Amino acid sequence: MKINLPRFCNAAVLGAALIIPVALTPISLSAETAKTYHDKQHNDDHQWNSHEDRAYRMYAKENHRKYSNFSKLNDNDQQAYWGWRHDHSDALLKINIR
Repeated sequence: MKINLPRFCNAAVLGAALIIPVALTPISLSAETAKTYHDKQHNDDHQWNSHEDRAYRMYAKENHRKYSNFSKLNDNDQQAYWGWRHDHSDALLKINIR
């Protein structure tokens, strides 16, 4: 039985091309979900996650603002949110942390 080397190489390259994106997907997803913002006024850092997004939506509604992506807000608007957030805990906003 003769092994055809070019066929084997093609199969190996195809297999690697299919496996590599699947193996790297969790790395790319975790980078998108764990964004950290620095609060200059209180000199602390905040992780942006689903709880923070819910709180931001409440802030926007309470302050009659149109919801927009937090990362696209200017620095003054972000600082205004962090100031509000320090006065509104998850318990006060009734955000359940699991």
